[in-house]
Amino acid sequence: MVLKSSVFLRTFIPHFQLHLVILYMKGTNESGLTDISNLGEFGLINRITKDFPTFHQNVVKGVGDDAAIVEESENTVQVYSTDLLLEGTHFDLAYVPLRHLGYKAVAVNLSDIVAMNAHPYGITVSIAVSNRFPIEAVDEIYEGIKLACQKYEVDLLGGDTSSSRLGLVISVTAFGRAEKSEVVYRKGAKPKDLICVSGDIGAAYAGLLVLDREKSVYLKAPNTQPDLTDYDYVVGRQLKPEPKLGIINQLKSLGLHPTSMIDISDGIASELHHICEQSNCGATIYAGKLPIDYQTVKVAEEFKISPTTFALNGGEDYELLFTLPIQDFDKVKSIREFTIIGHITEEPGQIHVVLDSGEVVDADALGWDHFKE
Repeated sequence: MVLKSSVFLRTFIPHFQLHLVILYMKGTNESGLTDISNLGEFGLINRITKDFPTFHQNVVKGVGDDAAIVEESENTVQVYSTDLLLEGTHFDLAYVPLRHLGYKAVAVNLSDIVAMNAHPYGITVSIAVSNRFPIEAVDEIYEGIKLACQKYEVDLLGGDTSSSRLGLVISVTAFGRAEKSEVVYRKGAKPKDLICVSGDIGAAYAGLLVLDREKSVYLKAPNTQPDLTDYDYVVGRQLKPEPKLGIINQLKSLGLHPTSMIDISDGIASELHHICEQSNCGATIYAGKLPIDYQTVKVAEEFKISPTTFALNGGEDYELLFTLPIQDFDKVKSIREFTIIGHITEEPGQIHVVLDSGEVVDADALGWDHFKE
């Protein structure tokens, strides 16, 4: 028997859900329902996870950080994190090579493990592809996945495959392990702590702008070949990010234990808000101290955007943002890979940026938010 669509809805969808479906089909503005963009990504996460109880005593940390923490033994914990990469939202196949995409899908997930001061050891990969992708394209994606696994010595532990009507979807779950005493959370920052960042920031966003610009040129003049000679660094930071496993090894070798840490996926301004919110503190950072590569500065000038904006709000750098006790100043001040960009303050939620002019401004969390319009 074939059910008409209206009969199917009444039969298989509860009354309240059916009501929401009908209203949704009319549009949220007409229905009076709340558009997700009103909350934003992080507001949505807080809303849908706030009432979930924890049933198992060995769950040390559930949602709310870069990764979940589950007690493995008296001294060790397991660390878990997962992420989605969606075509059209996280990547554009007009300029992202499939091999690079596979590599990046692994790298960004391993970065969440590293941000907990843990060492990754395995991943699962789930992928959904449409019929426009030949087998050889899937091979390329998995070749990139394999390269990342080889570089960071993580094992492919499983996954899933499915068809997709909307484009390419990749979901990776990463697994790590750490000594219980070594784990670092977003919470834990204290007033007067130093705010530090690894590497340089803003480059990945600069690379994205260059790639988008070259795509626009190509669409207008298909015979034109893009020239990325002067943009190799920033384009590389966008297409092939690297989790900073070496940084946490270096911190340990120097006897430095961060009081809080997060990876920079959504921009420093956004990540600092996470640390300050969970640590019940504020922060002051200095624009002149932000580590910005000369190529990033060049791109910012071409697009007539302040390099500080790139650094604060660009995202996808996957560097580490962390805090250290002020007593560690002498240890960290001369380490080339680290830059002290500010300090933690007592005022909860108050994050200020001191500009080169001496003017103090509020740092809005303008990092990439998937549900903001």
